[in-house]
Formats: sequence, C-alpha cells, structure tokens
Amino acid sequence: MTDNHRLSPGDTAPEFTLPDADGKDVSLSDYRGRKVIVYFYPAASTPGCTKQACDFRDSLAELGGAGLEVLGISPDKPAKLAKFRDNEGLTFPLLSDPEREVLKGWGAFGEKMMYGKTVTGVIRSTFVVDEEGKIEVAQYNVRATGHVAKLRRDLSV
Repeated sequence: MTDNHRLSPGDTAPEFTLPDADGKDVSLSDYRGRKVIVYFYPAASTPGCTKQACDFRDSLAELGGAGLEVLGISPDKPAKLAKFRDNEGLTFPLLSDPEREVLKGWGAFGEKMMYGKTVTGVIRSTFVVDEEGKIEVAQYNVRATGHVAKLRRDLSV
C-alpha cells in the first residue's frame, strides 16, 4: 500500500530534533540511556488523537515506573500543540514536525486506507526505542482507542 521505508526491531532509530509545544528543541538523543515511546499521530485536538494522548497521560505513572518516557509527534505547529497540551492536561512532550521529515524518516507518513479510499497522510504509529537508540517495538496503523492498553500488555507494564 505504501512504499515508505518501515522501521523494524533492531534498526537504529532515526535521530531528530524538533520543537516542543513551547518552541524548545527536543532531540531523541536527549533520551539516550533511557527507553522512550515515540508515537506519531495525525492531528492535535481531534477525537482519536485526544483519546490516544489522554490514554498515554493516564498511563504515565505505570510507564514511568517501568522506565519508559513518552514523546508524541504530529505535523501540528507548536501553538496548536500548546493548546492541546493545556486543554487535556498532557504532561509529556508533544513535538512539532510540520515539514513531515521525521514522520517520513520513521515510515509514519505515506499512503494509507481511510474509509475505503487510499489517501496520503500520517500513519498512526508507535515505537519503543531502547537505551542504545535501537528500535525495540515498531507498530504501524495502530488504533487510537485501546492502543495504549495493548502496548502496556505487550510490554508487561
């Protein structure tokens, strides 16, 4: 369906530096030595993306207890991310990739099926990056609802 390069467990996670909701640069390398969940979502403040972000927010204590940090990435501009964060009480970094370069580099942007039609857009995807910067888990086309619970089961968190 898409010719995007997809990441697999064992691959080196592509490095990035993106602005957060406050315009402060955040790099994947900032998390070296810790495990981090990097998830890509289509748009802040939409129903599915809000549900997914709130599920991560509500699971942060358990994820943190298991040594996992969370980063969310979308094409939204920082101002929209700040409003989303503030409206939903999100306490993990939301990063802005309006040029979609990081999305493309992680295989999270390209052709997908939506309502039976092929469209080009953000492919809702979740990755776990290990302490060494390697992909431990790569999941594409995840569901917004129930995904965090499934991820926690898969990771035994």
